[in-house]
Amino acid sequence: MGTPFFWIPILMIGFVILLSSFFVVKQQTAAVVERFGRFQSIRNSGLQMKIPLVDRISGKLSLKIQQLDVIVETKTLDDVFVKLKVSVQYVVIKDKVYEAFYKLEYPHEQITSYVFDVVRAEVPKMKLDDVFVKKDDIAIAVKTELQDAMLDYGYDIIKTLVTDIDPDAQVKAAMNRINASEREKIAAQFEGDAARILIVEKAKAEAESKRLQGQGIADQRREIARGLEESVEVLNKVGINSQEASALIVVTQHYDTLQAIGEETNTNLILLPNSPQAGSDMLNNMVASFTASNQIGEAMKRQNKNKEE
Repeated sequence: MGTPFFWIPILMIGFVILLSSFFVVKQQTAAVVERFGRFQSIRNSGLQMKIPLVDRISGKLSLKIQQLDVIVETKTLDDVFVKLKVSVQYVVIKDKVYEAFYKLEYPHEQITSYVFDVVRAEVPKMKLDDVFVKKDDIAIAVKTELQDAMLDYGYDIIKTLVTDIDPDAQVKAAMNRINASEREKIAAQFEGDAARILIVEKAKAEAESKRLQGQGIADQRREIARGLEESVEVLNKVGINSQEASALIVVTQHYDTLQAIGEETNTNLILLPNSPQAGSDMLNNMVASFTASNQIGEAMKRQNKNKEE
């Protein structure tokens, strides 16, 4: 009766050992199998089998693209300390899983060391402004160095990127002030140009306005002279000589002026003198002035003629 119960533990142990001989490797993963501590094989994704108690899974490596961010602090050519964040994208080469697993114990530290070495060799050759402009050149230099160094260890460098450049806080504040001052200078230049254009255009407009105003005054005076001439001709036809006609016209315009002033309630104009004899006196003065001017002109003409002879 005790015989069947004796085999149950043995069967269970055997079943467990049989199950332990099977294992699953996930997609984009490689498993390293060792036998008694020595490399045996590399197993890829899927259901795999190993000899129980003899073989063991020493480790697994991801075959996906991975990223390592490295922050490096260094000094530029113009003695500015700056921090650069370099992102390294790498992958384990499927055919070189053995090298990647056994040749490097700490691949992240190895990659970090190469990044530090390259960045601290390249950045001190550049000024701070050039670091921003030539960040792609720094990334290419890092990738070239890493590609040559890590290929023998089973790692392929997909891409390197300089994702951040962070100067010292005081340097950034100074750069912002310089940038703001430059922009204010440009703004002031534009404002000055705009003000100059406005002044020029205003001057042109005033000149054109005065030209048109002068033309209008000339036309007005021309029409007034023509009207006076016609008025004198009309008065001559009814027996009034030219002097009397001129006096009548002056008196008429004098009263028209007084009437126009009287119609304005808030006028500040004062007409002096305002007596009726003022028109006649004004006319006599004008005639005397014209006569004197004509006599002076004739005298100057005779004097010039005598000099020429």
